[in-house]
Amino acid sequence: MTRYALRVASVAAALGLWQLLTSLDVDLWLRFSQFPTVADVARAFADRLAGDDYWTDLTDSLTRIVTGFLLAAVLGVATGVLVARSRLAEDLLGPVLEIVRPIPAIALVPVAILLFPSNEQGIVFITFTAAFFPVTVSTRHAVRALSPGWEEAVRTMGGGRWRVLGSVVLPGALPGIFSGLSVGIGVSWICVISAEMISGQYGVGYRTWQDYTVVDYPGVFVGMVTIGVLGWATSTAVELLGHRLTRWLPRTSYVPAGRTRPVSAPQAAPAPAAPALPTGPEPEEARDEHLV
Repeated sequence: MTRYALRVASVAAALGLWQLLTSLDVDLWLRFSQFPTVADVARAFADRLAGDDYWTDLTDSLTRIVTGFLLAAVLGVATGVLVARSRLAEDLLGPVLEIVRPIPAIALVPVAILLFPSNEQGIVFITFTAAFFPVTVSTRHAVRALSPGWEEAVRTMGGGRWRVLGSVVLPGALPGIFSGLSVGIGVSWICVISAEMISGQYGVGYRTWQDYTVVDYPGVFVGMVTIGVLGWATSTAVELLGHRLTRWLPRTSYVPAGRTRPVSAPQAAPAPAAPALPTGPEPEEARDEHLV
């Protein structure tokens, strides 16, 4: 409860500082007089919630994110496993992936406009591309880091290629896969908002850019807060799913500073056993065996 209270207090302190700086029109080096106050943003938020456009924008952005991200999760994991497990796939796909991977997904907007017949499909493509490469790279590294002894154990017991994949590769790589998924969902939000600003029709990014063009700054901050909350919610959902699917992993428990774990009382060492006394002459075979 103390940790949750601290988290709530940190958000409340940030909002209070924002309200104080903007209401006093503080202009030192940063010009807070140009910012709307927290009260202005709250009123604009309440007005948006009462209308239909806000919920339409929210639905469109979530649909684009979920579609692109699920495609990236499936194809990214499959590609990462394939490249990590097959030399032929690494030689054929590796160079292409490494050349395309450094290109920012938002830079592919002109390609999406030319390639796809509708803006909607182009935005989903941008979202897919943004999440695909983090998932692929994390999966590839996670699979390559697996101990070969696990696979050898399964093969020794008669397991084939698919048995190794289902029992060793995918379960062992799950922590790395979900690390890539957590990064991918965040990058997807960045790119889908940017794509909506450039070529979208409806969506949180599109509405935020329209508010900026008509100098509706409280509306701009409504869009920013919405994007932040949606990004936090989807990232948390991915992390919770990852924790649930990797419950078999050992978890590091948190110990506050200045506290020590209770140590059980030391047990008395067992008394040394008394040496056995000879009961008679050893047989000839026993003496020979002892000498050997």
